[in-house]
Amino acid sequence: MKRAIPVLVLSVAGLIPVWRYEPSTGSTSATEATTPASTPSASSGSTTFTGTTVTTEKGDVQVQVTYDGGKITAVRMLKQPNHPQTTAAVPKLIAETLEAQSADIDTVSGATITTEGYKKSLQAAIDEQATKASASPSAASQAVAGSTVNTEKGDVQVEVTFAGDKIRAVRMLKQPNHPQTTAAVPKLIAETLEAQSADIDTVSGATITTEGYKKSLQAAIDAKGA
Repeated sequence: MKRAIPVLVLSVAGLIPVWRYEPSTGSTSATEATTPASTPSASSGSTTFTGTTVTTEKGDVQVQVTYDGGKITAVRMLKQPNHPQTTAAVPKLIAETLEAQSADIDTVSGATITTEGYKKSLQAAIDEQATKASASPSAASQAVAGSTVNTEKGDVQVEVTFAGDKIRAVRMLKQPNHPQTTAAVPKLIAETLEAQSADIDTVSGATITTEGYKKSLQAAIDAKGA
């Protein structure tokens, strides 16, 4: 019996770790799993503009756009449908926006509804930025309207906002009411801000509007330099 006692004690001691073990109950919350995608934050000298909330069949879509000067440097989703296809589409939409510098981007396959809502909210933010840049320019800024150019499609006239010698914003005062013109204008403005001149490419399918735009733009640039 004396030899049995140590064996019994060891057996009990071996069971103690089992009795004291507590399985983990941690889990990832739904909020963490569906956090909206965004681009890295911009510098402190940047400005942000919030687009309208667009209601879609999948859910609400709303974006916030960050500008540094006249360039889009970041896009953040404020509202988006809680859907796998939307989650997969958002990074693509943001990447295309940063590249195009406009709302003229391709529809993501499998996320047509979300894409359309995104583009509408994005365009609203872009329009707000353009309006504020033109209506409330800094003391060093100057808005100059180009001449009205008559085209087969309709009149074209642009207004250019300068900060010193730099073009910081372009706004359409007159443009043809035509789908191809509507699609072309964001591209023309983005190219102007990048080129800082009227030496820009012709937008395919909108040759007439492009030529009118470039003439009015050049007139504004010439007037600024006069």
